[in-house]
Amino acid sequence: MARLGAIAGDLPGAIEFGALMGRGGVETAVVIGQPDAALPEAEAVAVALATRDAPAGRAVAESLAACESLLAGGARQIVQLVDPGFEDAAIGPVADALLRRLQSGFTAIAPGAPSSGRSVYLGHLFIGTALAGGEPNLPRRLAAQTDAPVALIPFRIMEEGSAAIRREMSRLAEAGRRYAIVDSLTDEHLVALGEAAAAQALLVGGPNLALGLSARPDQRVPLTRAEEERPSGPGVVLAASGARAAIAQLGLARLHCPTLDIEGATSVAEVLDWALPRLSEDVPLVIAAAPVRADASGMPEMLAALAEALVAQGVRRLLVAGEAASAAVVARLGIRQMRVGAEIDPGLPWCRVPETGLRLALKPGASGGRDMLLRAFEA
Repeated sequence: MARLGAIAGDLPGAIEFGALMGRGGVETAVVIGQPDAALPEAEAVAVALATRDAPAGRAVAESLAACESLLAGGARQIVQLVDPGFEDAAIGPVADALLRRLQSGFTAIAPGAPSSGRSVYLGHLFIGTALAGGEPNLPRRLAAQTDAPVALIPFRIMEEGSAAIRREMSRLAEAGRRYAIVDSLTDEHLVALGEAAAAQALLVGGPNLALGLSARPDQRVPLTRAEEERPSGPGVVLAASGARAAIAQLGLARLHCPTLDIEGATSVAEVLDWALPRLSEDVPLVIAAAPVRADASGMPEMLAALAEALVAQGVRRLLVAGEAASAAVVARLGIRQMRVGAEIDPGLPWCRVPETGLRLALKPGASGGRDMLLRAFEA
């Protein structure tokens, strides 16, 4: 039975939330799309919708449906996960609807991710040391999406810790405020918020909220790869990303792993002819679209078809780099549930597909250290 349920507008947000919950020793299951059966047994369950940038009406309807499934599965607290840039125009309407459903009159909103360079100070979103583009004033940005009063819990109160935050939330709720943007300049601020808001029916924020929801700081026992059953079978990297970080990662992996660059019109059969004789449990294969072709029409679908064929041939560890390719692979393999395991890099975990035992890592192109593709397959 899940004690906590999260609703994400996309799969990467749900997986990152699960990875950060894992730092506190909390195993998280991810359900892709609306749950169509009983929720998986896990302490936390994140439902990954496809509502990022969707019309507000659709986002509200799908979020409410996901909320009902999470409540029926035993969730005592709901987390509405928002995009790191706080740019989704449906944040306010979805939060309004969830508060009504949960019969709650107040929630804190914490979109910051200080350890990733996104901080909130005096209600303003900063990327590094620069103000975010557009409207950086988050209370003002949220006020444009809802008719509810929006307040601020400032840095001064966040520094005082969870008891002060709890008192301020109570004061704001009694004063008729429905929302309060939370300053967060360090991850400790998010930890304090999680402790202060343990009894709140709804919390809104980015995946880094998990840092305060998984466990008390002195009780954290992170999930480690040593605790997981090491899968048998070979590993493969499928990459379709023109991001600078991905190009650097592929360049280093090319020095250590058999690598096939897809530059021209190449069929799945041709790639399999190259790959199958080289499959190994010791060293992963790397199959990468050339950067100029990474976003080409049909490339994600080709890699998805290749993933299906490779899994049928016994591949049990699959790392996919690139957002479009990741989405295509998940759809092609018909994956509806995953369990989030230990991190390879911050926010980037291996996930296990319960039905098949496949280990799957989905890597946004711009994320991860230069040697991530090599470290991912270490025993």
